[in-house]
Amino acid sequence: MSTLLKPTLVSLTALAGLLLNSSAHAQTLVWPQFRGPDANPVSANTRLADRWSKTQNVEWAQTIPGRGWSSAIVVGEKVFVTTATTDGKSKAPQVGTEYSNEYVAELVKQGLSEAEIMKKVNERDFELPNEVNLHYFLYCLDLKSGKVSWKKEFYAGHPPGGRHRKNSFTSETPVTDGKFVYIYVANLGVWAYDLTGKLAWTKKLEVNPIYLEFGTGGSPVLVGNQLIILSDNQKQQYLAAFDTKTGKQVWRTDRDLGPKQMHSGWATPFVWKHALRTELVTVGPEIAVSYDLSGKELWRLSGMSPAPIPMPFAYDGLLYINGGRGCPLFAVRPGAMGDISLPKSQDTSEFVAWRQARGGTYLPSSLAFGGGVYSLSETGILSRFDAKTGKQTYKERLGTAGNFTTSPWAYNGKIFCLSEEGDTFVVSAGETFKVLHTNSLGEMAQATPALVGERLLIRTESKLYSIRKKT
Repeated sequence: MSTLLKPTLVSLTALAGLLLNSSAHAQTLVWPQFRGPDANPVSANTRLADRWSKTQNVEWAQTIPGRGWSSAIVVGEKVFVTTATTDGKSKAPQVGTEYSNEYVAELVKQGLSEAEIMKKVNERDFELPNEVNLHYFLYCLDLKSGKVSWKKEFYAGHPPGGRHRKNSFTSETPVTDGKFVYIYVANLGVWAYDLTGKLAWTKKLEVNPIYLEFGTGGSPVLVGNQLIILSDNQKQQYLAAFDTKTGKQVWRTDRDLGPKQMHSGWATPFVWKHALRTELVTVGPEIAVSYDLSGKELWRLSGMSPAPIPMPFAYDGLLYINGGRGCPLFAVRPGAMGDISLPKSQDTSEFVAWRQARGGTYLPSSLAFGGGVYSLSETGILSRFDAKTGKQTYKERLGTAGNFTTSPWAYNGKIFCLSEEGDTFVVSAGETFKVLHTNSLGEMAQATPALVGERLLIRTESKLYSIRKKT
């Protein structure tokens, strides 16, 4: 039973298409998608605050009713975020990834049958579709004041699938092309709203089961006039593109990745633009696959976790793929074709620049900054690797730390690691590990922040904070 529950207990914020010139990040007021314009949350703005609390350097804090682990996105001084409220009570999240497994172990000791154990675990830790009636909302906030400009209820009723209480029913982050905001809720639908809140179109999606009703989390991305979604589920995995103007499906590629009993995934695809071509890089159960813009497979790389969550990204000419907990971290060169998987005895090849055998992590995506790649485990262990060679420069625990789902981010020579307990550990960037200080908001947090000009937008369980240095 314990191994049955082990693959993922996630609040998947789990989180690339509107690529902007990286030199403009510091001044632009655009954060269009999960993990930002380059899927690598970094800023060059020297005015960004590195210290905050519930009161210190808080420009505003807006309560967002309901529950959602989606990240905020920003365009045109408008902040967009999704949430879902529940008629009646909603099962509250809990920090960590092992508490359901620990509960299973207790019930096994009591001599309960498998059916009895699953019944009790479902009652305590899961919300099933017929148990809840939801109201899904898109909020638009003013970036400068935090005031709600408008909100739209885009769906009401039973969800398409259940969720583990660590997850939310709106864990997918929206994406914007500057004209419309595109909302994707896996197995439910896709919606397009203009910036004034007018619905442009909606597309209903088929309902496919997710492993053990853990819920969903992979976010949509944009490339040109196509909205890309990745749906790895227990019935039929697929990658699909929709026309951003009409919502009409442009193409769909079915896939079959991973072991028979585990076909679900929570990783956000990445649009990799390099000199040779533009690719759609996806991480599925046990295998990463890259496609061209028509959905045709280009290459694949094995060695991923059966329960993939971290998002790929590119930095300084290389593609970085975090294979998941207990799996490698890869650096891939442009131009690959076919199966580029490595034998166990080999860590490099023509298209694999390097492989770090156990560099992967469970929940947070990796980060590249200042020549290093940083990977954060769900238990608060931060590792740094040289971005060009893959050489590990340190592997250290963030003090007493806690539990981590949020992806780390960086600016002004510092790495920021936000725990589920609401504490941000500020670490000096570079080859020497040093925790400089800790900032506390005192509330659970699992969404990855947005870096917008001089503002840092952090979402906690109940609020969205704008962190900004006070002059």
